[in-house]
Amino acid sequence: MEENRAAKAIIAVVIPAYRASGSILGVLSQIDDGVDLVVVVDDACPESTGLRVQAECTDPRVHVVFNERNQGVGGAMVAGYRKALELGTTVCVKLDADGQMDPTLIPRFVQPILAGDADYTKGNRFFHVRDVAAMPPVRLIGNAGLSFLCKLSSGYWNLFDPTNGYTAIHADCLREVELDKLEKRYFFESDLLFRLHLVDAVVLDVPMRAVYEGEHSSLNPAREIPRFARSHVRNFLKRVFYEYFLRDFSLASVQLLGGVGLLAFALVHGGWTWAHNVVRDIESPAGTIAVVSISAIVGFVLLQGFFAFDYSRIPRRAMHRLSR
Repeated sequence: MEENRAAKAIIAVVIPAYRASGSILGVLSQIDDGVDLVVVVDDACPESTGLRVQAECTDPRVHVVFNERNQGVGGAMVAGYRKALELGTTVCVKLDADGQMDPTLIPRFVQPILAGDADYTKGNRFFHVRDVAAMPPVRLIGNAGLSFLCKLSSGYWNLFDPTNGYTAIHADCLREVELDKLEKRYFFESDLLFRLHLVDAVVLDVPMRAVYEGEHSSLNPAREIPRFARSHVRNFLKRVFYEYFLRDFSLASVQLLGGVGLLAFALVHGGWTWAHNVVRDIESPAGTIAVVSISAIVGFVLLQGFFAFDYSRIPRRAMHRLSR
């Protein structure tokens, strides 16, 4: 059955294009025959990348979509995803137009999905120690910070390198995602992970080499941490509300409420008492210290239990298999 499904699979590559007229034809020429469809999305490109593809690319697999206004990588991908679904794709692979992503890796991203082991795959440039050691320190620290925030907001505690744009997704999974609500700009990949967790999609990291030669990325992870923090906090709160209070109410929900309540009590009551006694120049009563300390310890333990439960909820069975 799995072999038949794989044999009938239609693989599409979606390429968001902005200021890529000089590289797009080279990228298209490297996509091998294992890919059935290619969708190039001209995101209101001032270099008319889409028109150049239409004029100079003779590959019958290539389709061009034009956005009337620039929407960022997220908006371009949503337009490309919609076109790929319209053409009947089974798996959609995202490939950048700047030539920094190796098209020969496409089968590595598609295979776990066709095998039923994942709904979504993404690249991880941090898997090989030799690559990590060669990374610029600012990029390394920034990606580590962004990865932790993404783990918290998405619920995929097993993933790393959330800003990696080399991805693949099964069409059945893609149809479950509310595409209109996805972030349009650089937060697109992280926001997609958050929404994938809401539909219990299985996500796997795919090890890949890091390439930085000649790369001039406008996304600086260290600079983006403060900017992304607000969006990650928002998604974390939304995810917790949806998964632990709206859809279900479990022991983990009680642990979260108890942990937050006790830690807040310890912080507010303990802080107020300490400040009050400092002003009066008296020692805090042993009973007060004990109550605050015990509240903080128990609150921390309850929160630890909640996050342990949250880790155990990482989806393990591909949803596109369950839908058949």
